[in-house]
Amino acid sequence: MLSRTADSLYWFSRYVERADYLARMLEAAMRLSSLPIRREDAENEWASALSTAGCLADFESLYDRVSPAKVTRFLAFSKRNPTSIRNCLRIARRNARQVRTALTAEMWDTINSAWLELNRLDFDNMDASAMARFLEWVKEISLRIDGSGYRTMLRNDAYWFSRLGVYIERADNTARILDVKYHLLLPDNERVGGPLDYFQWAAILRSVSALTSYHWVYRENVKPWLVADLLILKDEMPRSLSSCYENLVRYLDAIAVAYGRQGPAQRLARGVRTRLQNAKMEDIFQNGLHEFIQEFIADNSRLGEIITRQYLI
Repeated sequence: MLSRTADSLYWFSRYVERADYLARMLEAAMRLSSLPIRREDAENEWASALSTAGCLADFESLYDRVSPAKVTRFLAFSKRNPTSIRNCLRIARRNARQVRTALTAEMWDTINSAWLELNRLDFDNMDASAMARFLEWVKEISLRIDGSGYRTMLRNDAYWFSRLGVYIERADNTARILDVKYHLLLPDNERVGGPLDYFQWAAILRSVSALTSYHWVYRENVKPWLVADLLILKDEMPRSLSSCYENLVRYLDAIAVAYGRQGPAQRLARGVRTRLQNAKMEDIFQNGLHEFIQEFIADNSRLGEIITRQYLI
């Protein structure tokens, strides 16, 4: 496969996954901001959405204050935000168009029709109900692309590179969600384990479609250390860091076998996977969850760079 084809498949999947993630973050922020809390605490929910998305600095360069309307527009529709949902779907479609012959007809039809429908939306006159429907639609598009790829693509290097994009992006998103919740979201005047803390954690679990799974695994009320355990160490949870790296190792190894050569990407992915397999939640908390997640985010970013150097350029 040509490196530019692999690159387009990889980034096509990353941007679709990122659009899905932004929709989930906005849903969580809307749900949390509807709780009966003080105005400044409500603003904290929206600032945390920007921090989780990694674009707080870009937002502050354009706006003087955080407000629900401004954050929603910036993350969903703004052409000036390179990673808004609109721009993610635009870039995803551009990459898909460059490799139409490597995608199935179902995948191309889904992303192309999504882009055409997106351009017909009236962004300036969306009320809260219309915004909620839009976010559900974004999640549905992601599910349709993911499902059509799983059910219709040959299991060859095109499929493997597209899955690498999904899991690199998903791992980064899950790690950022956890980090922001522990360090930015709960107001100083609220106690850990209080009602607001509970609702925030429940909203975070809903944002990654894990609330029901949490209760199946632990059969307890929502507790921060158990949420972290689910989203970091549980292979059974599709969005956990451990599950993402189980899949990254699998697809990188498949590429290595097909091409007859391994490299630094395979070694780094296996190293991160082994560290997650051997980790214990009590040790992670004792040594610092923030430090653990920051190290993971750095390693995940480095893996993306190594994959690019090894295969995509």
